[in-house]
Amino acid sequence: MRTTRTLLLLSVRQQRRPDSPCDCIVPEGAMALRWGIVGAGMVSEDFTNALNFLPSSSHVVAAVASRSLTSAKDFADRFAIPVAYGSYQDLARDPDVDVVYLGVIPPPHLEVISLMLRSGKPVLCEKPLCVNAKETRQVINLAREKGVFLMEGIQGRSAPVYHQLRQRLQEGEIGDVRQVIVNQGWPAQHLPKISEKGQGGGISLKYGTLSVQLVSFVMNGDKPTTISAAGIINQNGVDVATGVTLVYPGERMATICMSATCKLPCDALIVGTKGTIKVNAPMWAPKSMDTPSGIFEVPYPDLGKPLNFNGTQGFVYEAEEVRRCLKNGLLESPNVPWQESITISEIMEEVRMQLGVTYDQD
Repeated sequence: MRTTRTLLLLSVRQQRRPDSPCDCIVPEGAMALRWGIVGAGMVSEDFTNALNFLPSSSHVVAAVASRSLTSAKDFADRFAIPVAYGSYQDLARDPDVDVVYLGVIPPPHLEVISLMLRSGKPVLCEKPLCVNAKETRQVINLAREKGVFLMEGIQGRSAPVYHQLRQRLQEGEIGDVRQVIVNQGWPAQHLPKISEKGQGGGISLKYGTLSVQLVSFVMNGDKPTTISAAGIINQNGVDVATGVTLVYPGERMATICMSATCKLPCDALIVGTKGTIKVNAPMWAPKSMDTPSGIFEVPYPDLGKPLNFNGTQGFVYEAEEVRRCLKNGLLESPNVPWQESITISEIMEEVRMQLGVTYDQD
């Protein structure tokens, strides 16, 4: 019987695609990949727990940085991290950090990603990569120019269910895709990170990537021909409930419902000419899906620690994917290609523009 760790390792053995070589290569037989954590918030806690679950011969947390040295030291104490910094610049200069995980709120993503890339640090950035499409293109162009790895953190893309979903779609198990229906929602409009514009709030910016990326995944990264959006805007000028319709070439369509005002099933239906696949909740980091040939399920590992967010056990797959990419000299992960990050950001920006939701970065 395969263990959880065996399944995890099997899930990241994929074909390398011919990307440009990355300067930051992990050589065969190298020591553990040394991570620097940027941001001492809840998502960084979950990612650090995932790294600590993985073998220490492959991944270690070498340092943490926060704008507050007190916060960084507290985080370091809780997770036994040897070095704490009170500035992101100090972590960028640390020669003992091989790769950076960025877990701060969206508004400073452009600044911090650029800092790390210019310092030669590969970056895994929690979604969204940046606030808008202009900034997303800017950091991707910088990564290309500097020859440094960059990946948007969409953890489900590296998990077994998504790999199996891609295979079944390519093999035509449900025929030609005609409709994708995605819903995502839970009561959260009271939280500053959702309700306040300065925090990068709004359901579309904060969590919309999770829904749009699944549609984009099924649609092979194609751009929609039509985008239609409507929603509910709060007193701070950000959306707390949004509906989106996307029309694609080839008689394909997607509908997305996102809400911070009520609980939704958080699953997805992919409807084809021969059948339907249901990606079970949470659809952004699923452990199972219902298919015409039966249920496909790979339980996530038990990290042995309480987690802040649903599905973040999937960070183990994401971390392993980053190591695989660096070992093979890739600038981008085939699981989350740069062009697809741009397409997703373009869709989300158009949705916001139709809703009338803008940020200082726009």
